Amino acid sequence: FQMDTTPESYLDLFPSDAIVYLTPDSENGKYIDPNKVYVLGGLVDESIHKQLTLRRAREQSLQTARLPIREFMVRAPNPRNYHCETLAINQVFEILSTYYETRSWPVALKAGVSSGKGFVLPEEQEE
Repeated sequence: FQMDTTPESYLDLFPSDAIVYLTPDSENGKYIDPNKVYVLGGLVDESIHKQLTLRRAREQSLQTARLPIREFMVRAPNPRNYHCETLAINQVFEILSTYYETRSWPVALKAGVSSGKGFVLPEEQEE
């Protein structure tokens, strides 16, 4: 993938109705629209700040979405009872890239959601 960097804000580069801010706190688990511009990694931090990226998107009057982890994956039993939908930028990019290539959410989510997050595809839970 070719990437360009710029000091300009995405708000200055794209019309606001074309921007979708990806946040695990969004209730919108709809599918990816190739005509939209997605903001990944709106927050880079070692800790999880619930609702921060959702608040930022709302302050900027932007649409929000989340990856459809809840729709396609199930909580796997684990010793710590740990389940987290917050992913690193590289994981989100891997999921979106795989989805773009395969048009399959199960395949894309399996590629990018590590087992350490506590989610698996339903057929993997039965194994």
